[in-house]
Amino acid sequence: MKYKYHLRPGYKSQDLLIEIFSGVEDENFMTDLLDSIAAIHPKMDEINDLWMNDEILMEMSSDSGFFSISKDIWDFAFIMSDNQECINRINSLLSENKNFQKVEVDFENYK
Repeated sequence: MKYKYHLRPGYKSQDLLIEIFSGVEDENFMTDLLDSIAAIHPKMDEINDLWMNDEILMEMSSDSGFFSISKDIWDFAFIMSDNQECINRINSLLSENKNFQKVEVDFENYK
């Protein structure tokens, strides 16, 4: 497995997000990620370089709705959406992809 991720709630939130915590530094990460979710036809709408936070925020649209991908200099990436069905669909696609491994977490840790 190249990449490891958690499907977890945001801190003090009920909404789920995807936190990719291993392999993000790989130069092929974005290509592999977009290839893994190709079934929902992701399209990049906007890229924001948030230099003050040392992260890049990509606003995406897809057949499953809008979502954003945040990638920071500490080699973490987050996939977030107000549309939880979109997050669940992306999780499903990642879990079927040989490059991604889902690591279960205790949701109580994020309250």
